[in-house]
Amino acid sequence: MQEDILINWSPQETRVAVVENGVLQELHVERALERGLVGNVYLGKVARVLPGMQSAFIDIGLERAAFLHVADVWHPPAEGETIATARHLSSQTPIEKQVFEGQSLMVQVIKDPIGTKGARLSTQISMAGRMLVFLPQDDHIGVSQKIPQARRDELRTHLQTLVGDAGGGFILRTNGEDATAQELADDVAYLRKAWQRIRDAASTLPPKSLLHQDLSLLQRVLRDLCTEHTQFIKVDSQEQCAVMLAFCQTFMPATAQKLQHYKGERPIFDLFAIDEEIAKALGRRVELKSGGYLIVDQTEALTTFDVNTGGFVGARNFDDTIFKTNLEAAQAIARQLRLRNLGGIIIVDFIDMTPPEHQEAVLTELRKQLARDHVKTMCGSFSQLGLVEMTRKRTRESLAHMLCEPCPLCQGKGMVKTPRSVAYDILREILREARQFNPKEFRVVASPKVIELLLDEESQHLAGLSEFIGKPVSLQSESAMGQEQYDIVLL
Repeated sequence: MQEDILINWSPQETRVAVVENGVLQELHVERALERGLVGNVYLGKVARVLPGMQSAFIDIGLERAAFLHVADVWHPPAEGETIATARHLSSQTPIEKQVFEGQSLMVQVIKDPIGTKGARLSTQISMAGRMLVFLPQDDHIGVSQKIPQARRDELRTHLQTLVGDAGGGFILRTNGEDATAQELADDVAYLRKAWQRIRDAASTLPPKSLLHQDLSLLQRVLRDLCTEHTQFIKVDSQEQCAVMLAFCQTFMPATAQKLQHYKGERPIFDLFAIDEEIAKALGRRVELKSGGYLIVDQTEALTTFDVNTGGFVGARNFDDTIFKTNLEAAQAIARQLRLRNLGGIIIVDFIDMTPPEHQEAVLTELRKQLARDHVKTMCGSFSQLGLVEMTRKRTRESLAHMLCEPCPLCQGKGMVKTPRSVAYDILREILREARQFNPKEFRVVASPKVIELLLDEESQHLAGLSEFIGKPVSLQSESAMGQEQYDIVLL
């Protein structure tokens, strides 16, 4: 697999495209005025404790108070206790016995504000380095589960020796499997120094202060997205390329050789038609090469994928046609999850398959494609109704929520009332107001289509209403109005 990372930078917005074998797989966007909060550490102030919800609202200086659930209140394990046991006991203790209003708490954002929900917090601080994750309030030494079991014990012992008795827990990340002792030692020193800066800030700054800000998107690209499969990282800004190069030379020298300053005349995203792919990713329908298609519907709680054969008729028999469409859909769904950054509950309605081996093959293909995702994803089997249920960890807003807003005309429904429905609403409203008020005349101001209908096909009903209430009704077309909008003016 060949992976390339393209970075389009401007003072107001940074866009990062991850391209695998010439196909866009992921898009990351960070805007200067809307930078994400995940990973930031704050000195928060408890604004309100809600025993009924076993949670508390914490003021960290944002527009909306952040949310702390009892399960995210961290207590270090007692001697002989496991982390899981300590977490369970903590969640069993009522939150009103753990925090109180007015209390200052060091907290870390684990989920960005999404929609009407405030940021979600944890009192357990974790700091990610290039190869290690530092848990300053814990003494646990762990190894990523993605590393083969045979090597974990060896790596854990090696890491324990490097860490020593200075305190704090560490987890070895996947890309640290083949790291040298010096590289790991440098990461340990960097993370401990960063933690000391946070502690110093917490003792001097007032509540609601930002103690530590997570890396910028450009730096996170180098830390999290760049892998052994990455061929090059192209940046269209010479200044930002120099900044990234300096970061590489300090923390990850091996990555520096992959950095390139893109000097081409064409915009960098034109190389793989990235902007066209972004436009498609905001659409509801996704075309498959075979002629089939997906319908993607995103709600606040879950996302659904509906697979359809469309114009694909196959070459052999109906079962074979369905199987091939579902196989292609499995690949496309995994890509759409990454590209659209969809999180939460995901329901996939594949076309019904009769042979069990076809179901198993489609599930295997789906899980294989999901394994390439940087974000934790869990995939179930086919339910009795033929649906596949999945969950994908949601930490940041989806692509659609970041780039779009609900339509002001339909309020996000995707549909508006027909002109005739609006015309009948107007007639009923005139009748309702005629019973309460006694104006000389009613004037209807509405969109051109509605006015045209009232003047033509519905003119007889309008005239009958005017005669019934004993008042004239005049019409005024307003092109700036949406189809469902209207005003009834009493003259």
